[in-house]
Amino acid sequence: MKSLIFGLVALLAPVFAAADAGSEWAPETFTLDNGMEVVVLPDHRAPVVTHMVWYKVGAVDEEPGKSGLAHLFEHVMFKETDDLGPEEFTTVVQRNGGQLNAFTSWDYTAYFERVAKDRLELMMSMEADRMTDLILNEDPEGSFYVERDTVKEERRQVIESNPSSVLFEKVMAALYPDHPYGVPIIGHMDEVAALTVQDGLDFYETWYAPQQAILVVAGDVTAAEVRPLAEATYGVLPPSDRPRPERGWQAVAPLTETQMLTHSDPKVRQPEYDRYYIGTSFRTDADLAYALQVGLNVLGGGPTSRLYQALVEDQEIAVSASAWSWVTLHDAGPAGFSATPAPGVTLEELEAALIAEVEAALEEGFTEEAVIRSRNSLAANAIYARDSQAGMANLYGRVLATGGTIEEVLEYEDRIRSVTPEQAIDALRTVFAGDKHYVEAQLLPEEEAGE
Repeated sequence: MKSLIFGLVALLAPVFAAADAGSEWAPETFTLDNGMEVVVLPDHRAPVVTHMVWYKVGAVDEEPGKSGLAHLFEHVMFKETDDLGPEEFTTVVQRNGGQLNAFTSWDYTAYFERVAKDRLELMMSMEADRMTDLILNEDPEGSFYVERDTVKEERRQVIESNPSSVLFEKVMAALYPDHPYGVPIIGHMDEVAALTVQDGLDFYETWYAPQQAILVVAGDVTAAEVRPLAEATYGVLPPSDRPRPERGWQAVAPLTETQMLTHSDPKVRQPEYDRYYIGTSFRTDADLAYALQVGLNVLGGGPTSRLYQALVEDQEIAVSASAWSWVTLHDAGPAGFSATPAPGVTLEELEAALIAEVEAALEEGFTEEAVIRSRNSLAANAIYARDSQAGMANLYGRVLATGGTIEEVLEYEDRIRSVTPEQAIDALRTVFAGDKHYVEAQLLPEEEAGE
């Protein structure tokens, strides 16, 4: 099954959708006797549901030298169980008119199906089956080794043939030299190739258990309808008593040096300049994360932002300019700014203009009008997000899987609207302080690198 591998696009600011506790959007929650958390998000506009199971395990939990195991196991989960033959899981969902996929992060692994409401119990029973009864054996033609080869090919196609992805791997390794975020989710090729069935069994038996899972059901249902189905399918699974290590999360160390990374490739048609700093996250420092979102939105959050107006509209030396942060990771995520030069403009010229504009913004601060506009934009995006049933299921699952709470989601609009101009600029001054080290990255056409 194809996995959503996080790339540069994932660095965009997150969207939280708030809901009053008594409104039609209010989540309903309960916990099964075996420890599995359940969140129900009513959305009665159409008779469909999005069913997601989130496991509290990701690439941060891999043992050293076994990179890519969490992602590989995501693939294996779509294979064979005691009750389902090879590939039957996917076939059943599709024959019932549904859609399905899965994705792996450093912080979690999630599986989802979107089906008609009357197919919900079937989805639950199949997910419960593969939570405990997956078949893994040493057959060289069996699911584990077949999917291991699939992941190796995926790495070749998604990472090694994509210049942006190759450079991003280098950047993350430089930003997080002693942290699991520096190891690619898809894994290093040699380490993936060495993974064994026993590695898979140990991982499965350690991390895949009901008390390690969160069930999110969004759609034309209520908790009163979901509870008996969940109890009859997931609730009968015994909790695992296997010892489980602490999650691989840890404090992110400050960078001790500034680095310049370049990558050139004949496939690159447009050069790009990026600068990465260690930022923050909602788990690390929530107040700083909210303020950083607002401040970066003012600085480089779209066509009306300061960077875009200065570099693209006024000086006409860039075709794009933006600032971003990745605050939805559990540990402190990257933050920075990016720009793509206009024809005839060198990266050195673009870098000088970009940094000058950032430094001017940090010196001058933000107007109240700009911050209000930024806050309103972020709050409006959160409200519009309610139109996506799958997006809402993804949002609540991601927040809970990284240690957040339902209240955090519900309070987002109020928290974002409370950020002051002083807090917004102070957040940028904190993350982009002059004494902070960073990683510069240049993506170049091959001929420019040669020159």
